[in-house]
Amino acid sequence: MKKMEKNSAAPIGPRIEAIGLAVGFPPTPLALGTLDAYKNDYAADVPPRQAQIRHLPHSTLSGREARSTKNSMTKPRVLILRAPGANCDIETQFAFERAGADAERVHINRLRERPNELMRYQILVIPGGFTYGDDVAAGKILANQLAHFLGDVLRRFRDAERLILGICNGFQALLKAGLLVPPDEEGPLATLAHNDSGKFEDRWVTLRATPGKCPFLNGLERLYLPVAHGEGRFVCREQWLLKGLQQSGQVVLRYVHPRDEAVVYPFNPNGSQDEVAGLCDASGRVLGLMPHPERHVLPTQHPRWTREGLAEEGDGLSLFRNAVRCFL
Repeated sequence: MKKMEKNSAAPIGPRIEAIGLAVGFPPTPLALGTLDAYKNDYAADVPPRQAQIRHLPHSTLSGREARSTKNSMTKPRVLILRAPGANCDIETQFAFERAGADAERVHINRLRERPNELMRYQILVIPGGFTYGDDVAAGKILANQLAHFLGDVLRRFRDAERLILGICNGFQALLKAGLLVPPDEEGPLATLAHNDSGKFEDRWVTLRATPGKCPFLNGLERLYLPVAHGEGRFVCREQWLLKGLQQSGQVVLRYVHPRDEAVVYPFNPNGSQDEVAGLCDASGRVLGLMPHPERHVLPTQHPRWTREGLAEEGDGLSLFRNAVRCFL
């Protein structure tokens, strides 16, 4: 056999990008040549007080961040909140940029240092992952940070008619921080518990949307999206609390059978009460959902596109586009 010749002239980045796009994945940081975008991460990953002396000067902004500043006057700005263990931030950034926004990933330590920086954005996203290893409970440590260090600015952000989105682990954090359903004197009214199946669920599900006041879901009826979680079972402390959420229009996404039959496992993958897959706050402008819309943005991300044909776009893209349109 002949030995393969080395092709030193062909950079690996474009080849990785081409392979990724062919199978439906967003471009990787390596493919995009954005390794400089990680220069600030060293400062971001240390405690806030230490990080203050390690900021890079404004003139050393990466190409992506410089473009973000240049386009901020023409495109809605999205802050994607990073934290240790988050692993869907790049896909979420790709989804919002494809929908027409200017998206930037910011570490929570940087936001804790300067909370008012949040008001420079129109949309805040807490992406999926396993923040802080999901120690204690899924999303609980991040929820404590949101509630105790950023609670005031988050409420001010929401009251200024901005949008907040929590996906999977982000939904868990928003709910446990009290930003979707405020707690009472006895504690939380609802939570996301371990799946009834007792295992991690990684599958595709069909959803029915009842948008009500939630702008993320305007015009949407059904979505086909993947789930990947171990703690996604929505439960209320009392049955009457669930009825109250239903009557107030806060239950905006439910798991359904694709042929409108009885919704049993695995069509309800976690055993959620009332098949709840997504919930908004009373204003409709804060949305949390367990499925991952950022993982079905490209039509080639559909698991059966080679057999059923190629759609114009992935189902999840509409959710991001709706958010962006609110500020155009």
